[in-house]
Amino acid sequence: MLLLDSRGREYLTTLTLGKVFHTHLGQVPHEQIIGLEEASRLVTHAGRPFLVLRPTLAQYVMKMRRDSTIVYPKDVGAILVHGDIYPGATVIEAGAGSGALSLALLRAVGPTGRVITYELRDDMAQRTRRNIASLLGEPPNFTLKLQDIYQGIDEPGVDRIVLDLPEPWQVVPHAATALRQGGIFVGYVPTVLQMHHLAQTLTGDSRFELVDSFEIMHRGWHLAETSARPDHRMVAHTGFITTAVRCAPRPARAQPVTAAPEDAAADSGREAGAGADGGAGSGPEATEE
Repeated sequence: MLLLDSRGREYLTTLTLGKVFHTHLGQVPHEQIIGLEEASRLVTHAGRPFLVLRPTLAQYVMKMRRDSTIVYPKDVGAILVHGDIYPGATVIEAGAGSGALSLALLRAVGPTGRVITYELRDDMAQRTRRNIASLLGEPPNFTLKLQDIYQGIDEPGVDRIVLDLPEPWQVVPHAATALRQGGIFVGYVPTVLQMHHLAQTLTGDSRFELVDSFEIMHRGWHLAETSARPDHRMVAHTGFITTAVRCAPRPARAQPVTAAPEDAAADSGREAGAGADGGAGSGPEATEE
Protein backbone atom coordinates (compact mmCIF):
# COMPACT_ATOMS: atom_id res chain seq x y z
CA MET A 1 0.00 0.00 0.00
CA LEU A 2 0.99 3.65 -0.41
CA LEU A 3 0.61 6.00 2.53
CA LEU A 4 0.62 9.77 1.98
CA ASP A 5 1.18 12.27 4.78
CA SER A 6 -0.28 15.78 4.94
CA ARG A 7 2.63 17.17 2.89
CA GLY A 8 2.18 14.65 0.08
CA ARG A 9 5.21 12.53 0.96
CA GLU A 10 4.78 8.91 -0.13
CA TYR A 11 5.61 5.75 1.83
CA LEU A 12 5.37 2.38 0.07
CA THR A 13 4.86 -0.58 2.40
CA THR A 14 3.87 -4.24 2.11
CA LEU A 15 1.22 -5.12 4.67
CA THR A 16 1.97 -8.09 6.94
CA LEU A 17 0.10 -9.24 10.02
CA GLY A 18 2.02 -8.43 13.19
CA LYS A 19 4.16 -5.67 11.66
CA VAL A 20 4.02 -1.93 12.32
CA PHE A 21 4.47 0.98 9.92
CA HIS A 22 7.02 3.36 11.46
CA THR A 23 7.60 7.00 10.52
CA HIS A 24 8.74 10.18 12.22
CA LEU A 25 5.05 11.13 12.23
CA GLY A 26 4.07 8.15 14.35
CA GLN A 27 3.27 4.46 14.11
CA VAL A 28 0.40 2.46 12.63
CA PRO A 29 -0.03 -1.32 13.13
CA HIS A 30 -0.53 -3.09 9.81
CA GLU A 31 -3.70 -4.66 11.24
CA GLN A 32 -5.18 -1.16 11.35
CA ILE A 33 -4.58 -0.80 7.60
CA ILE A 34 -5.48 -4.30 6.38
CA GLY A 35 -9.11 -4.41 5.31
CA LEU A 36 -9.50 -0.66 4.84
CA GLU A 37 -11.25 0.49 1.71
CA GLU A 38 -8.95 2.01 -0.88
CA ALA A 39 -8.37 5.77 -0.40
CA SER A 40 -9.31 5.66 3.30
CA ARG A 41 -7.85 7.91 5.99
CA LEU A 42 -6.20 7.03 9.29
CA VAL A 43 -4.12 8.67 12.02
CA THR A 44 -0.90 7.49 13.66
CA HIS A 45 -0.52 7.00 17.42
CA ALA A 46 0.79 10.58 17.43
CA GLY A 47 -2.39 11.90 15.83
CA ARG A 48 -0.88 12.63 12.40
CA PRO A 49 -3.18 11.98 9.41
CA PHE A 50 -2.38 9.69 6.49
CA LEU A 51 -4.18 8.79 3.27
CA VAL A 52 -4.06 5.08 2.34
CA LEU A 53 -3.98 4.26 -1.38
CA ARG A 54 -3.29 1.34 -3.64
CA PRO A 55 -0.23 2.55 -5.61
CA THR A 56 -0.53 3.20 -9.31
CA LEU A 57 2.08 1.56 -11.51
CA ALA A 58 3.91 4.88 -11.82
CA GLN A 59 3.99 5.34 -8.04
CA TYR A 60 5.10 1.77 -7.48
CA VAL A 61 8.05 1.81 -9.90
CA MET A 62 9.30 5.11 -8.49
CA LYS A 63 9.24 3.75 -4.93
CA MET A 64 10.13 0.07 -5.40
CA ARG A 65 13.58 -1.25 -4.52
CA ARG A 66 15.95 -1.09 -7.45
CA ASP A 67 19.55 -1.89 -8.28
CA SER A 68 19.72 0.17 -11.48
CA THR A 69 18.20 3.23 -13.09
CA ILE A 70 14.63 2.46 -14.11
CA VAL A 71 12.77 3.37 -17.27
CA TYR A 72 10.78 6.38 -16.05
CA PRO A 73 6.97 6.35 -16.29
CA LYS A 74 6.99 9.10 -18.91
CA ASP A 75 9.14 6.91 -21.17
CA VAL A 76 7.24 3.72 -20.35
CA GLY A 77 4.03 5.31 -21.61
CA ALA A 78 5.66 6.35 -24.88
CA ILE A 79 7.20 2.89 -25.35
CA LEU A 80 3.81 1.21 -24.88
CA VAL A 81 2.03 3.56 -27.29
CA HIS A 82 4.67 4.00 -30.00
CA GLY A 83 5.61 0.34 -29.72
CA ASP A 84 1.91 -0.51 -30.04
CA ILE A 85 2.00 -3.07 -27.23
CA TYR A 86 -1.45 -4.66 -27.29
CA PRO A 87 -3.40 -7.35 -25.38
CA GLY A 88 -2.40 -10.81 -26.55
CA ALA A 89 0.97 -9.76 -27.99
CA THR A 90 4.14 -11.79 -27.55
CA VAL A 91 6.88 -9.37 -26.49
CA ILE A 92 10.61 -10.01 -26.19
CA GLU A 93 12.28 -7.69 -23.68
CA ALA A 94 16.00 -7.46 -22.97
CA GLY A 95 17.66 -5.64 -20.08
CA ALA A 96 15.32 -6.31 -17.16
CA GLY A 97 16.99 -3.85 -14.80
CA SER A 98 14.71 -3.67 -11.77
CA GLY A 99 11.53 -4.66 -13.60
CA ALA A 100 9.78 -1.33 -14.23
CA LEU A 101 9.34 -1.92 -17.96
CA SER A 102 8.55 -5.62 -17.44
CA LEU A 103 5.64 -4.66 -15.18
CA ALA A 104 4.23 -2.27 -17.76
CA LEU A 105 4.60 -4.79 -20.57
CA LEU A 106 2.82 -7.47 -18.54
CA ARG A 107 -0.10 -5.16 -17.88
CA ALA A 108 -0.27 -4.15 -21.55
CA VAL A 109 -0.26 -7.66 -23.04
CA GLY A 110 -2.77 -8.94 -20.48
CA PRO A 111 -3.33 -12.58 -19.51
CA THR A 112 -3.50 -13.74 -23.14
CA GLY A 113 -0.13 -12.24 -24.09
CA ARG A 114 3.42 -13.19 -23.16
CA VAL A 115 6.49 -11.29 -21.99
CA ILE A 116 9.83 -13.05 -22.40
CA THR A 117 12.70 -11.16 -20.79
CA TYR A 118 16.40 -11.73 -21.48
CA GLU A 119 18.76 -10.67 -18.68
CA LEU A 120 22.48 -11.39 -18.37
CA ARG A 121 22.97 -10.61 -14.67
CA ASP A 122 21.50 -12.90 -12.04
CA ASP A 123 21.23 -10.12 -9.42
CA MET A 124 19.12 -8.01 -11.80
CA ALA A 125 16.97 -11.01 -12.65
CA GLN A 126 16.31 -11.71 -8.97
CA ARG A 127 15.42 -8.07 -8.28
CA THR A 128 13.02 -8.08 -11.22
CA ARG A 129 11.34 -11.26 -9.98
CA ARG A 130 10.86 -9.79 -6.49
CA ASN A 131 9.47 -6.48 -7.74
CA ILE A 132 7.03 -8.19 -10.09
CA ALA A 133 5.93 -10.65 -7.41
CA SER A 134 5.32 -7.81 -4.95
CA LEU A 135 2.82 -6.15 -7.30
CA LEU A 136 1.47 -8.92 -9.55
CA GLY A 137 2.33 -12.18 -7.82
CA GLU A 138 3.85 -14.73 -10.20
CA PRO A 139 2.30 -14.16 -13.65
CA PRO A 140 2.19 -17.43 -15.63
CA ASN A 141 2.77 -15.52 -18.88
CA PHE A 142 6.14 -14.08 -17.76
CA THR A 143 9.41 -15.82 -18.60
CA LEU A 144 12.78 -14.54 -17.37
CA LYS A 145 15.81 -16.03 -19.08
CA LEU A 146 19.43 -15.68 -17.92
CA GLN A 147 20.75 -15.39 -21.44
CA ASP A 148 22.72 -12.97 -23.62
CA ILE A 149 20.39 -11.61 -26.32
CA TYR A 150 23.43 -10.35 -28.26
CA GLN A 151 24.00 -14.03 -29.13
CA GLY A 152 20.53 -14.52 -30.57
CA ILE A 153 16.77 -14.79 -29.91
CA ASP A 154 15.26 -18.24 -29.48
CA GLU A 155 11.60 -17.37 -30.13
CA PRO A 156 10.41 -16.97 -33.76
CA GLY A 157 7.45 -14.94 -35.00
CA VAL A 158 7.19 -12.54 -32.05
CA ASP A 159 5.08 -9.38 -32.23
CA ARG A 160 7.31 -6.84 -30.49
CA ILE A 161 10.92 -6.52 -29.31
CA VAL A 162 11.75 -3.93 -26.63
CA LEU A 163 15.40 -3.35 -25.68
CA ASP A 164 16.98 -1.42 -22.82
CA LEU A 165 20.62 -2.29 -23.54
CA PRO A 166 23.99 -0.51 -23.95
CA GLU A 167 24.41 -1.75 -27.54
CA PRO A 168 20.98 -2.56 -28.99
CA TRP A 169 22.33 -2.40 -32.55
CA GLN A 170 23.94 -5.79 -31.91
CA VAL A 171 20.44 -7.26 -31.65
CA VAL A 172 19.10 -5.78 -34.92
CA PRO A 173 20.01 -8.80 -37.14
CA HIS A 174 18.50 -11.21 -34.58
CA ALA A 175 15.41 -9.01 -34.20
CA ALA A 176 14.87 -8.96 -37.96
CA THR A 177 14.76 -12.76 -37.91
CA ALA A 178 12.66 -13.15 -34.75
CA LEU A 179 10.02 -10.48 -35.49
CA ARG A 180 7.04 -11.37 -37.61
CA GLN A 181 6.49 -9.16 -40.65
CA GLY A 182 4.73 -6.05 -39.38
CA GLY A 183 6.25 -6.44 -35.92
CA ILE A 184 7.77 -3.45 -34.16
CA PHE A 185 11.26 -2.95 -32.75
CA VAL A 186 11.77 -0.52 -29.83
CA GLY A 187 15.13 0.55 -28.45
CA TYR A 188 15.74 2.71 -25.37
CA VAL A 189 19.17 4.31 -24.85
CA PRO A 190 20.48 7.23 -22.76
CA THR A 191 22.89 9.00 -25.16
CA VAL A 192 22.76 10.67 -28.57
CA LEU A 193 25.61 8.56 -29.95
CA GLN A 194 23.83 5.34 -28.98
CA MET A 195 20.59 6.58 -30.55
CA HIS A 196 22.40 7.58 -33.75
CA HIS A 197 24.22 4.24 -34.03
CA LEU A 198 20.99 2.30 -33.48
CA ALA A 199 19.02 4.37 -36.00
CA GLN A 200 21.75 4.01 -38.63
CA THR A 201 21.91 0.26 -38.11
CA LEU A 202 18.15 -0.09 -38.48
CA THR A 203 18.11 2.14 -41.57
CA GLY A 204 20.90 0.09 -43.12
CA ASP A 205 18.97 -3.17 -42.70
CA SER A 206 16.63 -3.67 -45.66
CA ARG A 207 14.10 -5.44 -43.42
CA PHE A 208 13.31 -2.35 -41.30
CA GLU A 209 11.39 0.76 -42.30
CA LEU A 210 9.87 3.83 -40.59
CA VAL A 211 12.82 4.32 -38.25
CA ASP A 212 11.95 7.08 -35.80
CA SER A 213 13.78 8.49 -32.75
CA PHE A 214 12.55 10.91 -30.08
CA GLU A 215 12.61 11.77 -26.39
CA ILE A 216 9.93 12.74 -23.87
CA MET A 217 10.12 15.58 -21.36
CA HIS A 218 7.70 15.93 -18.47
CA ARG A 219 7.11 19.32 -16.82
CA GLY A 220 4.61 19.66 -14.02
CA TRP A 221 2.78 22.86 -13.05
CA HIS A 222 2.23 24.50 -9.68
CA LEU A 223 -1.37 25.69 -9.45
CA ALA A 224 -2.63 27.78 -6.54
CA GLU A 225 -5.59 30.10 -6.07
CA THR A 226 -3.75 33.18 -7.30
CA SER A 227 -0.92 31.74 -9.39
CA ALA A 228 -0.08 29.25 -12.11
CA ARG A 229 3.53 28.57 -13.02
CA PRO A 230 5.75 25.69 -14.13
CA ASP A 231 7.33 23.64 -11.34
CA HIS A 232 10.88 24.61 -10.46
CA ARG A 233 12.01 21.07 -11.27
CA MET A 234 11.11 18.78 -14.14
CA VAL A 235 11.96 15.31 -15.44
CA ALA A 236 13.79 16.33 -18.60
CA HIS A 237 16.11 14.00 -20.52
CA THR A 238 16.18 10.41 -19.34
CA GLY A 239 16.51 8.45 -22.56
CA PHE A 240 15.89 8.27 -26.30
CA ILE A 241 13.30 5.96 -27.86
CA THR A 242 13.83 4.53 -31.33
CA THR A 243 11.17 2.52 -33.16
CA ALA A 244 11.15 0.65 -36.47
CA VAL A 245 8.78 -1.68 -38.33
CA ARG A 246 9.84 -5.10 -39.61
CA CYS A 247 8.86 -5.23 -43.29
CA ALA A 248 9.46 -7.28 -46.39
CA PRO A 249 13.07 -6.67 -47.53
CA ARG A 250 13.66 -3.66 -49.75
CA PRO A 251 14.77 -4.25 -53.33
CA ALA A 252 18.48 -3.60 -53.78
CA ARG A 253 18.20 0.00 -55.02
CA ALA A 254 15.11 1.12 -53.12
CA GLN A 255 15.48 3.96 -50.61
CA PRO A 256 14.42 3.37 -46.99
CA VAL A 257 11.08 4.82 -45.91
CA THR A 258 11.55 7.19 -42.99
CA ALA A 259 9.04 8.45 -40.46
CA ALA A 260 8.10 11.97 -41.58
CA PRO A 261 8.56 14.77 -38.99
CA GLU A 262 5.24 16.11 -37.75
CA ASP A 263 6.09 19.66 -38.79
CA ALA A 264 6.78 18.68 -42.41
CA ALA A 265 3.09 18.30 -43.18
CA ALA A 266 2.32 21.64 -41.54
CA ASP A 267 5.10 23.38 -43.50
CA SER A 268 3.90 21.95 -46.80
CA GLY A 269 0.36 23.03 -45.96
CA ARG A 270 1.46 26.61 -45.33
CA GLU A 271 3.44 26.66 -48.58
CA ALA A 272 0.40 25.46 -50.50
CA GLY A 273 -1.71 28.20 -48.94
CA ALA A 274 0.86 30.86 -49.86
CA GLY A 275 1.09 29.63 -53.44
CA ALA A 276 -2.51 30.52 -54.25
CA ASP A 277 -1.77 34.27 -54.59
CA GLY A 278 2.03 34.22 -54.79
CA GLY A 279 2.35 35.89 -51.38
CA ALA A 280 2.69 34.88 -47.77
CA GLY A 281 -1.04 34.76 -47.23
CA SER A 282 -2.93 36.56 -44.49
CA GLY A 283 -5.71 34.08 -43.70
CA PRO A 284 -5.82 31.57 -40.86
CA GLU A 285 -4.00 29.01 -43.02
CA ALA A 286 -0.85 31.17 -42.95
CA THR A 287 -0.66 31.64 -39.18
CA GLU A 288 1.71 29.53 -37.12
CA GLU A 289 0.20 27.06 -34.67
